[in-house]
Amino acid sequence: MIQDLDSNILFSLFGLPVNSTLFYTWIAMLSITLLSIWATHNLTSIKGITKRQVVVEMIVTALCGQIHDVSNDRPHKYISLIGTLFLFIAMSNFLSIIPWFDPPTASLSTTAAFASVVFFAIPYFGIKNAGVKKYFKKFIDPTPIMLPLNLLSDFSSTFALAFRLYGNMLSGIVIATSLMMLAPFVIPVPLQLLGLLTGTIQAYIFALLAIVYVSAVAPEDFD
Repeated sequence: MIQDLDSNILFSLFGLPVNSTLFYTWIAMLSITLLSIWATHNLTSIKGITKRQVVVEMIVTALCGQIHDVSNDRPHKYISLIGTLFLFIAMSNFLSIIPWFDPPTASLSTTAAFASVVFFAIPYFGIKNAGVKKYFKKFIDPTPIMLPLNLLSDFSSTFALAFRLYGNMLSGIVIATSLMMLAPFVIPVPLQLLGLLTGTIQAYIFALLAIVYVSAVAPEDFD
């Protein structure tokens, strides 16, 4: 039976209730932190590069390559934001192989928080790329009558990310739970492998769309 993670209160911290979404989010954050510390320990640019460092560099290079291809801009400008979103969603997905772990990305509050970050990152990078005047000019282009529609477009497109990720992750959990009830001893292993694949794809799609939105405004657009 699928429960609402936000309504499942686990314990109180300093008098404040901690629900399943917060708890599993902290688990994912802690896992990413510990993995990052381990993966980046004793990095070097000289001889004796470890296999661990090679894997880290491959991941960073792949992310930078995707960001550059989509944004046609310097990837290091966006790598902190996009990389964090991708790694958190991917880590939440990988941790879901643990029987008691419910991925926080299956909660609408988590995906809405991600969408909010992207929503506020759009004007931040837009102003950073094109300046205040050129950025706000896009809302009245080609005519000031388009202002409400352009504002609504930015809002709806970014928060559609939240419902897309939430729906995909939750539907995966529902399908997995239903199949495991029907064949608990046959389905789990291949189903988990399929879940890891689809979850990674969802992390990639979310990060890809986030790049599209935050890098949408460039100086040359208004030259």
